[in-house]
Amino acid sequence: MKRIIRQLKADGSSPPTTSQRPFFLHVHPLPIDPTRGLGFHVTDCHSSAWEALKTEEDLEDMRDITGIGGSLSDFVDYVLASFNSEDVKLVLDGDSMEAARVKLIAQKAKGMPRITISLSKLVGAAASEAVANLSLELYKSFKDVQSMLISEQERCCHLSKALSVEQEKSETIQKQLDEFMYSKRQNLSNAGDKSLSDAPDNRGQQPPTKVVKRVVPTHRRAKVRGVLLQDTEDDEQQN
Repeated sequence: MKRIIRQLKADGSSPPTTSQRPFFLHVHPLPIDPTRGLGFHVTDCHSSAWEALKTEEDLEDMRDITGIGGSLSDFVDYVLASFNSEDVKLVLDGDSMEAARVKLIAQKAKGMPRITISLSKLVGAAASEAVANLSLELYKSFKDVQSMLISEQERCCHLSKALSVEQEKSETIQKQLDEFMYSKRQNLSNAGDKSLSDAPDNRGQQPPTKVVKRVVPTHRRAKVRGVLLQDTEDDEQQN
């Protein structure tokens, strides 16, 4: 069962003084019945302390009074949630130093049933024990938080180292990739230049152009000869 330690705002019939010490609430399982019973202690950590011990039977009576259904375990969860909410008040009757009884009023949420618990004043060794128990629980809570903080810091440190290693690996791979791509581009560029230099110059190596003598078709040559012959015969007749 989770313990509750919190500061309370006191409401009383007499106005609070500037020198009034803050009050603290300590809700914890009962040693005689840790699975069901609840103990409530309020103290200013100096000279005033009040107590209420609720056994399983007391909690069942409280459940019937508040009208909350369900199992007793559900009701205990509701009580703890109510005293862990923002709406928790300590009602004092007169001077806090002399009040024989005080009341705790808690409401889980607006519109939900209120939990009211009356506490009796402790004196002497009982009050000192209540203050000592609260101080011990505060120290345990502090050590738990400190342990969680150290564990979280170690986890963050481990993650930071792992991240640094992965970043170095990534940078190395990126560098190798850049070198590979640069080498590949250089090889492609050199291969292209070599292909251009090895290509033949078509314009310089073309064979010289030959002058082709035009051949007159045979029928045209015959016609020309016939004409010439005809002209020769005519000349002879004229002569």
